[in-house]
Amino acid sequence: MFRLIEGNFDHPKVNQLLKKHFIELRAASPEGSAHVLDIPGLKVQSIKFWSLWIDDQLIGCGALKFLDQNHGEFKSIRIHDDFRGKGNGIKIINHLIEEAKKHNITRISIETGAGKFFAPARKLFDVCGFKPCPPFAHYKEDINSLYLTKHLDNN
Repeated sequence: MFRLIEGNFDHPKVNQLLKKHFIELRAASPEGSAHVLDIPGLKVQSIKFWSLWIDDQLIGCGALKFLDQNHGEFKSIRIHDDFRGKGNGIKIINHLIEEAKKHNITRISIETGAGKFFAPARKLFDVCGFKPCPPFAHYKEDINSLYLTKHLDNN
């Protein structure tokens, strides 16, 4: 059975996964186009973070940033290499959506890369119903970024 743990950044397995995430995303994004948050950036009060586990195996993680009263942003969604291609990304996104609904968020957005490295993420967000949108929050037009959004039914 899966379990989700909130805010366990300092667990060695979570820490290792996040560090790999940061390194890979920064390497795959041109300077000025990498918007990945480091661990201190994920620990701010406006962000909630979860990791997904089965027994003692870390499957992945994801965060929800509260942009305003009704708008949230997904951050640091990452699946451990051993668990990719098995529907675990959808599990994390569904959990984040349920958490957003609990907080009366009606719109979720995400920034992801436009390059080949980010194709699996774009496919996942497409399957989950996200649609292209203009830059939101602090983001600006960038040929290396793609902005997506999804409106939530909170009923």
